[in-house]
Amino acid sequence: MEPIKRIHHISAIVGDPNENLKFYRDVLGLRLIKQTVNFDDPGVYHLYFSNHQVTPGTVITFFPWTNNNYGTKGSGQVGRIAFRIPKGSFNYWKEHLASQNLKVEITQLFGKDTLEFDDIHGLELAMVEGEKSADRPDIIGFHGSVLLSEHPNATKKLLVDSMGLKELDYNDQNIHVETVGEEKHHIITSVPPQPVGRFGIGTVHHIAWSVPDLDALKEWQNLLFEENIGATVVKDRNYFNSVYSIEKGKIVFEFATDGPGFTIDEDIASLGTTLQLPKQYEQNRPTYETLLPKLDI
Repeated sequence: MEPIKRIHHISAIVGDPNENLKFYRDVLGLRLIKQTVNFDDPGVYHLYFSNHQVTPGTVITFFPWTNNNYGTKGSGQVGRIAFRIPKGSFNYWKEHLASQNLKVEITQLFGKDTLEFDDIHGLELAMVEGEKSADRPDIIGFHGSVLLSEHPNATKKLLVDSMGLKELDYNDQNIHVETVGEEKHHIITSVPPQPVGRFGIGTVHHIAWSVPDLDALKEWQNLLFEENIGATVVKDRNYFNSVYSIEKGKIVFEFATDGPGFTIDEDIASLGTTLQLPKQYEQNRPTYETLLPKLDI
């Protein structure tokens, strides 16, 4: 079985959907590529963003809650999400984020200069320069993420021994690994564990790993059972098929297929412009269009 080559997407819980849209579109310059609903809770939006080319390994998604139920960051969650930016654009982003009245801090979290900041709803983000320069400073995609595991060594074992990620560093603060695909997504697992977290606004719900197709997905499903971790049945998410699992560090992992992709219900030019509903909810479209807040597209 081939190792995991990249992150498929990362999904987080945030607040007001228009505040979410404004931040990721207008401040970070990402593209809204899909407005749909949470398939398991259709009264809530599921908004997808990516770079403008919709490159695989660049998709971040959000469940915008319209209440004040903020979460608590801690073990059993994904922590800070890092975006990759072009070589030479670090100072641009530092100044741009500061101009938006965002508090920025430079650390060495990912083994090199890391620009840390939070989004409008307290979600922890970062930017790290890649190896290639570009004509524009636009976000390329993910650089990686932090995992807040209850059992860091068990999480590391799954990532390295089973999923095939490469270990880069292991010290008393962090375990640093990366995917083996060309994206080389970096994963930092915090050591020692933090207090247990609680999902809510400002927290990450899950990280999804990319697999080529349905046959490969079923192989991963079987492996998770062999590892005494377990997995859900295969779920049809319209744009991909996936299984979910809670690994031994209590973090929600999703394994998601690369296809069929985001253009099955909208062409590439019009992605994200209209509400797309899965077939099981289409008959109730008038209800959802009334209940869901209108987006400032």
